[in-house]
Amino acid sequence: MVKRDRREYMTKTPVPKLILTLAVPTIISMMVTAVYNTADTFFVARVSSDPVTNTAATAAVGLVFTVMALIQALGFFCGHGSGNYLSRMLGAGNTKEANEMASTGFALSLIIGCVFALVGNIFIHPIAAFLGAGATPLTVEFTIRYMRIILIGAPFMMAQFVINNQLRFQGSAYYAMIGLMCGAVMNMVLDPLLILVFHLGVRGAAIATVIGQFTSFCVLLIGTKKGENIKLRLSNVHINAHYFKEIVNGGIPSLFRQGLAAIATLILNNTAGAIGSDAAIAGMSVATRVMMMMASALIGFGQGYQPMCSFNYGAGLTNRVKEGYKFCVKYSTIVLVGIGAVCFIFAPDIIALFSKDEAAVSVGIAALRFLCVTLPLSGAIVISNMMLQSIGKGVKASITASARNGICFIPLILVLPMIFGLTGVEMAQSCADVLSLLIALPMALSELKKF
Repeated sequence: MVKRDRREYMTKTPVPKLILTLAVPTIISMMVTAVYNTADTFFVARVSSDPVTNTAATAAVGLVFTVMALIQALGFFCGHGSGNYLSRMLGAGNTKEANEMASTGFALSLIIGCVFALVGNIFIHPIAAFLGAGATPLTVEFTIRYMRIILIGAPFMMAQFVINNQLRFQGSAYYAMIGLMCGAVMNMVLDPLLILVFHLGVRGAAIATVIGQFTSFCVLLIGTKKGENIKLRLSNVHINAHYFKEIVNGGIPSLFRQGLAAIATLILNNTAGAIGSDAAIAGMSVATRVMMMMASALIGFGQGYQPMCSFNYGAGLTNRVKEGYKFCVKYSTIVLVGIGAVCFIFAPDIIALFSKDEAAVSVGIAALRFLCVTLPLSGAIVISNMMLQSIGKGVKASITASARNGICFIPLILVLPMIFGLTGVEMAQSCADVLSLLIALPMALSELKKF
């Protein structure tokens, strides 16, 4: 009876109502997560009364963002890969494979996380030197302090991304929201305490982040035992060719998207550091974090569409998939126009909250305004990618996922600074957004026409 109720809910509820019901908890959790990610930057910028030290600390957090993006990429690879498949299986009524996929994806993330933590800590000094090419020795030292602790938490960080996504794809966005928000609150409480009261500096920021992620992991794990959610069991772990292939097909677009974001951030930091040293790295880091916070609502909205999309596609209800796509693109674009306008106008005030270094503030304002201009394009780009991924179109989803941070951005960040200097660094992502739209939209429409 319970399973029949879930199927009826996912396939009979009016599309706008279903998407909003699934999206609101996810939007809230994404916004809170973005806020606590930005909290690290906010409090780290106040570790000392010395502006040079503060700028170096802010730059270090920006450099380690590459590593955190890789952790997130691998977590989303296992989470989206297993989540997309189990949702389609639930839609098709195949609960056995859905149960086995959930446990397999979770186990795989823990294994990958442990390997990542071990290898990262062994080679931490060359990794920090590589990330901080063009940065000052003080920034590199801060990078090592921050990254060492972040790496220790990698297994739990990856695993909580997996559980969060699996809960969402089952239609349990509420449990996913509670898990993420508990970790976010823990992080935001610990950040000022460890950084400003106990004077642990960047180490304090890293400890707060890891404890917050571990808290989310524990709460989300409890959430899997509630209601009709799939229970994670060791007996259901089957790391074989069949399940690994399905995880790759559904998760490789996320790996490309997040992995290329890490590579793009690395190139961006190195290019900015070579042109403007720590101030440019800090300014770009702040602008990027702020824009991620502004765009988190879009990601949450899209993640509300994903379970509806994959479940109904598995059930053969392609008209609902198409209706949901149009609804999401239309309203996300309208909202992003408003967000972009507000951030463009108040860019100086926003950036000044995170840095007092005039050079860093100048870079941050220019970069944020460029990003605001093309922010409305993100609606169609992100929703197109999520739709392709959710219906199992791995190749097209991988291409659209790679466009913004890879196919389009990497050539631009290498070429534009050679022509326009620091302005080329500030405008590269916006130019990439325009080109990404030209790739993502035709691919999405080609699949919708088949419906």
